[in-house]
Amino acid sequence: MAQVTIRINGYVYTVGCEDGQESHLERMAAEIEQRINSIKAIGGQSGEARLLMLASLLLADELHDLRNNAPAPVEKPNPERRARLRRVAARAEEIAADLLDA
Repeated sequence: MAQVTIRINGYVYTVGCEDGQESHLERMAAEIEQRINSIKAIGGQSGEARLLMLASLLLADELHDLRNNAPAPVEKPNPERRARLRRVAARAEEIAADLLDA
């Protein structure tokens, strides 16, 4: 398992990922950072939890729009993709829990 150090809103996090997925994880962190910077530009500085919540809502809104505008899938995601999505979701929950405990 690879380790990647990412920076979001000035905080540094070391996150594990599958070997070869390091650049993908860095791009995802950059997307979150971009959303946070947009929120800051619009409404000024907010608390860390609020910024992350708003960034999450922006990403969820984009995902919702993509899903609703995308053609219906022809087949179910393969088992490897499902397992990867489960791991990513579990890791995201761990990160969120760590932020809430901080």
